[in-house]
Amino acid sequence: MARYRYPKIPESEITPEPLYRARRRFFRQGVGLAVAAAAPGLLLRPAAAWQGALDEAPGSGLSTDEPLTSLDDITSYNNFYELGTRKRDPSDWAHQLQTDPWTLSIEGEVNKPGEFDLSDVIRPDELEQRIYRLRCVEAWSMVIPWVGFELRKLLERHEPTDRAKYVVFESIHDPDNLRGQRRGIIDWPYREGLRMDEAMHPLTLLAVGLYGKPMPNQNGAPIRLVVPWKYGFKSIKSIVRIRLQEERPVSAWEAMSPEEYGFYANVNPHVDHPRWSQARERRIGEPGRRETLMFNGYEEEVAHLYEGMDLEKHF
Repeated sequence: MARYRYPKIPESEITPEPLYRARRRFFRQGVGLAVAAAAPGLLLRPAAAWQGALDEAPGSGLSTDEPLTSLDDITSYNNFYELGTRKRDPSDWAHQLQTDPWTLSIEGEVNKPGEFDLSDVIRPDELEQRIYRLRCVEAWSMVIPWVGFELRKLLERHEPTDRAKYVVFESIHDPDNLRGQRRGIIDWPYREGLRMDEAMHPLTLLAVGLYGKPMPNQNGAPIRLVVPWKYGFKSIKSIVRIRLQEERPVSAWEAMSPEEYGFYANVNPHVDHPRWSQARERRIGEPGRRETLMFNGYEEEVAHLYEGMDLEKHF
């Protein structure tokens, strides 16, 4: 049977990218004004406002200039056990994660607790593109162009009390829809934690997009943590609850296997995992292996957080 060939589009009909983006801005602004004029008080949905700002988020001086990992690799090779344990499971089963509506609870040692619609949490003017290295505890790595905002800015809006020493994050718990949570691999829901000084560090990001688009489900939509100097499992996905508290929490992997997964989980080539070396890593998309950098290359920015600590004991 003859194979159908799509007609080739003449180059004269392809819109240059700068013109395409200018038209998008025009239509977004134009539609918003038209709606407001026709029905005062009825504006674009807030979600449309922050999602529309993703592809124009300014870059950050905190970004690395290393070559980016391809979007295909980022979205098809990852760990998200809520959707399954194989690397392909998150992309194969991403449709099971429902992200709209989505609320985020902020509670514990804050003066302004509450449960908030995601659109009330995200401020388009705070969004930035941050290109960070990601190093998995399994010794593979990527370079990812996240779009998000500093966790510090959200916490400051909710006014932490003097008793707030740690921040605890919790992922969605929906075993009826998320096939991975029907297995007792982890004591669901997934939990992670940071010290307050780690949470307030300028590198610590709440990401809502990558490559200028809304966060794909398989990468932790609609909002996830990114802590670039720690192993990837600390960057919890699909967050529904943030709790500030005085006591140090026990994270999900730490509870399951404390001899293998510490609370701090800082990238450290000098402290091996009990079952493999952490000295080298496999950058996805590159041949061979490369040396792993202390704190994943962010030593200058974060080493002071751990001064005086025994990093072999507090791994």
